[in-house]
Amino acid sequence: MDAAPVDTLAIETQIVEALRTCYDPEIPVDIYELGLIYAVKVDPQGIVDIQMTLTSPNCPAAQSLPEDVKGKVEAVPGVHAARVEVVFDPPWDKSRMSEAAMLQLGML
Repeated sequence: MDAAPVDTLAIETQIVEALRTCYDPEIPVDIYELGLIYAVKVDPQGIVDIQMTLTSPNCPAAQSLPEDVKGKVEAVPGVHAARVEVVFDPPWDKSRMSEAAMLQLGML
């Protein structure tokens, strides 16, 4: 018997909140506000696909940050599994940061 479909919009909102608890170890701003999350897709079975990037391909957190994202997303109620893909196209730059992140880093 298949599980009942999940409320993908509600789960996506909770995922964003979880992502706001993940930090690049070199920058005191969460990865969501930094603009490192390119896409979050939740299917009706609770499988989540995330596309993210790093501030640089040589980021010291290249191994740990995607695992942190995966763990926090899979802890969201209704999420049955998370797949995290690290991409570098398009490359990250500071224009992807939110206004709040720029303000926090003294860039405004």
